[in-house]
Amino acid sequence: MAEPFTLYKLIILYMLKKVDFPLTNSQISEFVLDEGYTTYFKLQQAISELISSGFVREESTHSRTFYHLTAEGDETICYFKNDISPAIQHDIDTFLKEKQYELKNEVAVKSDYYQNSNMEYSVRCQVFEQGAPLIDLTLTVPTESEAETIANNWMKKNPQIYAFIMEHLL
Repeated sequence: MAEPFTLYKLIILYMLKKVDFPLTNSQISEFVLDEGYTTYFKLQQAISELISSGFVREESTHSRTFYHLTAEGDETICYFKNDISPAIQHDIDTFLKEKQYELKNEVAVKSDYYQNSNMEYSVRCQVFEQGAPLIDLTLTVPTESEAETIANNWMKKNPQIYAFIMEHLL
């Protein structure tokens, strides 16, 4: 079995390999910390090292960070998969199977905002299905607080907003 710190990295790579969508920091942390494999700070260090070595790519918004497995990470976990004990692999597989729908839905909805060239804020609200955007809506508002409110509300109210739009456009 791998050294403890290497094992934490392999667990992260294995988790990302087993899903067809990115995972958030909180989703990875939920598994690793709930199982008691390591501390929060060691986990964050492992994630950071995976990013700096090119095995994991991060995608950040104002509220969340998503992690994607890179080709190098995929190759690495394929090569070192057997360094993760069968019991740990089983724990990961069980966690991902039991929570797959919840995990996938959580990362399917994205919202972010940025200051545009008019010194206003553009809020990008998205819902993805099977990796492709189901809806991609950008709104412009005058203040950052309004942009943040819209981004946060999109996370909660996107099903109703999508249904409203579809009802009125079809």
